[in-house]
Amino acid sequence: MNMVFEASAFVPIGLGFFGLGTGYLIYGPQELFHWPKRDEAVDRSTGVWGIWMPGFCQLLTGIYLFVGMTWFQVFKAAPLYMAALAFSAYGIHWFALGYNRWQRSDPRPNAGMSVAFTVISVLGLVVFFLAGDWPVGLLFCGLTLIYVSDFFHSIGMAWGERALGFWHLATGLWLMYLTFATGLNLASGMHLPL
Repeated sequence: MNMVFEASAFVPIGLGFFGLGTGYLIYGPQELFHWPKRDEAVDRSTGVWGIWMPGFCQLLTGIYLFVGMTWFQVFKAAPLYMAALAFSAYGIHWFALGYNRWQRSDPRPNAGMSVAFTVISVLGLVVFFLAGDWPVGLLFCGLTLIYVSDFFHSIGMAWGERALGFWHLATGLWLMYLTFATGLNLASGMHLPL
């Protein structure tokens, strides 16, 4: 028996946007303004937030998208493959970032990670701008700048942490807009750019 499901307009991207945006709004002030000042208690708190908000929310969104596209075929738009790839990869990476922060681990290995995540960010930028989805393309511009900044922070450049904090805050605010637009568009029938 071959079951066929109707295409769904309820793509779960709002959860991923919200989780990542929350993580950026938590990490950004500490990196840009050094508030709150890092100590063991702050690192444990930001580590837990990093694991659960950007980590879990994005991974859940990525898995949901992959399952919806492959097993049930309820999501049809080709750029959603890039969204599933990005949400899954960024979610898993936030589990590592949050855990490393919680454990107060050495951030220097993040240099290699930041190269890989710059590549996936540029890939997302290209995919979404080619698809005509400039709001999500703009998100991937912010992500690219985050990982370029993270590279310089990881190799010990003093300004890298401040740049990372700035881009975390700017991109976090953009993610809050994307969350808001997604919620209003899907739940209230509005047509905000998304």
